[in-house]
Amino acid sequence: MIVNIKVNGEEYKKDVEPRTLLATFIRDDLKLTGTHIGCDTTNCGACTVLMDGKAVKSCTVLAAQADGHEIETIENEKDADLKKIKESFVEENGLQCGFCTPGMIMTSLYMLRNNKKPDDDYIKSNLAGNLCRCTGYVSIINSIKKASEKINTEKVRVP
Repeated sequence: MIVNIKVNGEEYKKDVEPRTLLATFIRDDLKLTGTHIGCDTTNCGACTVLMDGKAVKSCTVLAAQADGHEIETIENEKDADLKKIKESFVEENGLQCGFCTPGMIMTSLYMLRNNKKPDDDYIKSNLAGNLCRCTGYVSIINSIKKASEKINTEKVRVP
């Protein structure tokens, strides 16, 4: 079946098997390998992307279900806020092995678009679907808070 999906601002028209997962489509068909597949069961969140601005686990969405929708992945270089989140994760050591990082960052982008100044409880609640076996989450929470500061500081600057 033919799907038309906008990914990171670019239109793609591809022939896919009806059972193809969005995660597989992104990685194999589009060669955007930043979206990780960790469990195929919605448990880990490493495959989180934004679909029409909402965080979704791409291992549980079919590419056919994404037909006509807009997808954002970790590779989206056009989003200034995403860049600030990535920088903050590096500065605050919000990653170790890096496997969960794309999902954490995409969940953070969704979170910060919906709450400009999240507190710890809000962050923890939103990260509940993302697992990290390395960091202990403190540095991830600090990364998100730093990103929030960067994003908000940038938006209030007067020329």
